[in-house]
Amino acid sequence: MNEVNNAVKISDLVFKPNKTRGGSHAVSKFDNGYLASVVTGGWAYTVEDAPYEIAAMYVGKLGYDTPITDDIIGYLTEEAANEVLQQIANLPKR
Repeated sequence: MNEVNNAVKISDLVFKPNKTRGGSHAVSKFDNGYLASVVTGGWAYTVEDAPYEIAAMYVGKLGYDTPITDDIIGYLTEEAANEVLQQIANLPKR
């Protein structure tokens, strides 16, 4: 498992290579019980100008029922990814 912290900015995350699928992965855990799984490169929904993909997770599963999204959010710029991280951090505690 990648290092888990409570970062709400991409620049604060510690990305580790994903040897199986390419790219790299980081996880941020929030006090509300949610995790943000952040992927860049490789198999992720990314392009050069929008290199981040984020999934809101709860109890190890995708949070398909959040007000933010009902799926993975791909093709994010750093600014947009920071906004999504903040939105996940601000979700009500489950």
